[in-house]
Amino acid sequence: MSILIRDVLLKGSTVDIYVEDNEITEIGDVNVEAEHTISGRNKEVLPAFYNGHNHAAMTLLRGYADDMLLHEWLSEKIWPLEAKMTESDVYVGAKLACLEMIKTGTVFFNDMYWHLPGTYKAADESGLRAAVSGVHVDQFKDDMREDGIKTMKRNFSLFHKKNDRIQFALGPHAIYTVSKESLEWIRDFSEEHDLFIHFHLSETEKEVKDCVEQHGCRPVEYLEKLGFLSERFIGAHAVWLNDKEINLLAKNKARVVHNPISNMKLSVGKAFQYNKLRDAGVLIGLGTDGCASNNNLDMLEEMKFATVLQKFTNNDPTALNAKETFDLATRNGAKMFGINAGRIREGMEADMILVDIMRPEMTPNYNIVSNIIYSAGSACVDTTICDGKILMRNRKVDGERELLREATEVANDLISRSM
Repeated sequence: MSILIRDVLLKGSTVDIYVEDNEITEIGDVNVEAEHTISGRNKEVLPAFYNGHNHAAMTLLRGYADDMLLHEWLSEKIWPLEAKMTESDVYVGAKLACLEMIKTGTVFFNDMYWHLPGTYKAADESGLRAAVSGVHVDQFKDDMREDGIKTMKRNFSLFHKKNDRIQFALGPHAIYTVSKESLEWIRDFSEEHDLFIHFHLSETEKEVKDCVEQHGCRPVEYLEKLGFLSERFIGAHAVWLNDKEINLLAKNKARVVHNPISNMKLSVGKAFQYNKLRDAGVLIGLGTDGCASNNNLDMLEEMKFATVLQKFTNNDPTALNAKETFDLATRNGAKMFGINAGRIREGMEADMILVDIMRPEMTPNYNIVSNIIYSAGSACVDTTICDGKILMRNRKVDGERELLREATEVANDLISRSM
């Protein structure tokens, strides 16, 4: 596919952008024909967003269990309902998530959930990029560990390198749900096949206290002793860290994903230590978490919450400025998952959005990044392009109304099964 975007704003200059296959091949005054020509008038082109932590099919649980303590929320509401989910449910829930992400300018999501084939199929059909892992929980039981390892091996054989857009990853849930033996097996399998490990890390104070009581050390120290930390490790949340743990993450080149809205909504009791992690050299991304704890997948909203949380927590209006925040969702997100994107440059892969700047909340447009972080809503995203393919144009996605009806029916049926 070839795309020509005419007369679009890029860093204050009006340019044409030519995309061939999945690469930005020319920026400037372009004189070529293309299969698809898009007018960029009154629009600004920006890198699209990368959602570093998600449970996509939890769209079906949006609003189902709000205003609860985290561990009660999981054990009393979320896990019992998830036990009723089928692969078909997960497929429809993940399709709904993909639609929501396309509509809000996101082109990649890092997912951990049950029934991995359903999520994989949804990502494949939607045209999005993803890193997809099936959640592994063994509750320290031998039979559950063995079954989980068999499932990971089977999914690896089915989906690893099947699609260039979708990466197969490993998804051990957390230290309080996964045994040492499983973590060691996942560590070795990840190293052997160069696979990302998607993991919930130090989300709550209780998790840390329980780890100290059971293992005599804090979570990051425990994982480091197991040799579990590496540049393939993606730790979601990473809120309850001390300085030693931050340095261990940096030493092992582990990556972390900040999820400010989920952390605040579930009241994990502490703010993400952005400055310390950044200064230590840890690569930081941004994620929404799932729709049961956010309750949307809007990275524009996530960026605003991320920056204002840091300003408030640090009593410093300069903390996590607009550019840094934008980089978390774009450049850092792409780098974290080895994608040659996150900037609008020749030779980069074509993941981009066109933003409508002729809107009240975008006027005046002194600084597009500031407007995106502090002012914009998802309605300003006019066009979403992923891997050189147009997924949304003029805010329209093929089949969206039919999908919304189907997702509503599936969600209602799921709730009825749990009663």
